[in-house]
Amino acid sequence: MSVIRTAVTGIGGYLPEQVLTNADFTRMVDTSDEWIVERTGIKQRHKAAEGQVTSDLAVEAAKVALAASGRDISDIDLIIVATTTPDMTFPSTASIVQAKMGAKGAAFDVQAVCSGFVYALSVADGFVARGLSKAALVIGAEVMSRIIDYTDRGTCILFGDGAGAVVLEPVEGQGTSADRGILSFDLQCDGTKTDLLYVDGGVFENNNHIGKIRMVGNQIFRHAVQKIAQATEAAIEKAGITHDDVDWFVPHQANQRILDGVADKLGLDRAKVVSTVANHANTSAASIPLAWYEATKDGRIKTGDLVLIEALGGGLTWAAAAIRV
Repeated sequence: MSVIRTAVTGIGGYLPEQVLTNADFTRMVDTSDEWIVERTGIKQRHKAAEGQVTSDLAVEAAKVALAASGRDISDIDLIIVATTTPDMTFPSTASIVQAKMGAKGAAFDVQAVCSGFVYALSVADGFVARGLSKAALVIGAEVMSRIIDYTDRGTCILFGDGAGAVVLEPVEGQGTSADRGILSFDLQCDGTKTDLLYVDGGVFENNNHIGKIRMVGNQIFRHAVQKIAQATEAAIEKAGITHDDVDWFVPHQANQRILDGVADKLGLDRAKVVSTVANHANTSAASIPLAWYEATKDGRIKTGDLVLIEALGGGLTWAAAAIRV
C-alpha cells in the first residue's frame, strides 16, 4: 500500500560564539569542574551575545538546513518553532523568523519545553503527510541564558543556548518500517508534575519579575529515565521495529547520566547514543536537532539509518519518535 511519509531532507544547527566553561561557574557559585562533570557530564555551554535573540539563532540554523536540503526559503510554506524562550510574548518567534527569512505560508510556535522539538515534528508531520505543506521548517531554538538564575548552582550549570532545524518534505512509501521518513511518535504529558520543573515568573504572575528556572533535580532524574524509556518503547512498537533495528539513538541532551540510564534501560548499545551534552549542555528544544546535526555532519548518521529520538521537559512532557533518514 502506497503512503505519504514525512522525510527529513536537510538538517542544520547553530551555536553562539561565546563559550562558558565550568571554570567560569566556579567564580559565580560554589562548584568545581569535577563536581559538574561527575554529576552531569557537561564541560562547557554556549551563550547568546547581548541583543542576540532566539529568532536570530533559529534563522542561522534554518539556513544550514535549507542548504543541506537543496531548498530555497521560497519553497517553504510552513515554519514551526519549538521554544521556551520566545523573542516576545507575542507574536510567535516563528512569525519573526518568517519575516527575517522572507518566507510565506503558516508560521507558529510550539511550547513543550525540552520535548518541544518532538512535539513540533509531530505537528509538522500532520501537515506534510496530509498534503497541506510541500516543504516545512521545524526549528528548536533557545536562549536559556535569559532565564537562568546564576546564583543557583543546581540549575545554572545545566543550560546552554543554541538552535537546530530540519527541512521536512513528503516522500512516497509502502507503509512499512523500511520506508524513509517519520515512522512513529509517542507524546505524553502529566500536568500534575508542574512543580518539579518550571519558571517562577511570567506575565500573569508578576510583571516586575523575569522568571527563572526552578527544578527538583532528583525527582526529574527519576521521572526522566522511567518516562523516556516508556515513550521510546512505545515509539519502537508503533513503528514495527526492534531495538536491534535502531542505528542511532539521539536523546535530549539533559544530563549524561540520564542518557546512559535510558540507553541501559532500553538495552541499547551506548556506542549508538549520540551525546553532545559535554559541549552544548542542555539547550532544551534545540538539543535533539543540534545533536542530530553534529552526528550527520561528522558522518555517523547516514541516509537510510534508523534514528530514535526522545525528550522529557517541564509539564512534565515527554515524547519519542522513530525516523528513517
